[in-house]
Amino acid sequence: MAKGNECTGNYVKVDGRSYPCTVSLAMDLIGGKWKAVILYHLKDNEKRFSELRKEIPLVTEMTLSLQLKQLEKDGLVTRKVYGEKPPIKVIYEMTDFGKTFIPALEAITSWGNQVVIEKGEFVTED
Repeated sequence: MAKGNECTGNYVKVDGRSYPCTVSLAMDLIGGKWKAVILYHLKDNEKRFSELRKEIPLVTEMTLSLQLKQLEKDGLVTRKVYGEKPPIKVIYEMTDFGKTFIPALEAITSWGNQVVIEKGEFVTED
């Protein structure tokens, strides 16, 4: 579909799900408070669940788990399990499809940084 036509039809359909436009589709895949944050932390390399918990301390364990499952279901993240008995090792990594979001993620990060510079402050707590 040509650029500029993304919302000219009645709706778009992907994987059996209908959306009013491509913006709605994108927000379903990466929207909400935590999905883009999780993807930001996975963009450079794979991480264990515990590493993600340390890097995103404000997210609850349950929310992180649910968001990772949704990202996996939507094909943005893979989950690899090593070992059969506890303690097992679980690694999360962006898929090739997930990596196509990195340019948009970097633009969102840059914009967020600019907003903080102009209207707020970066806070580091020890």
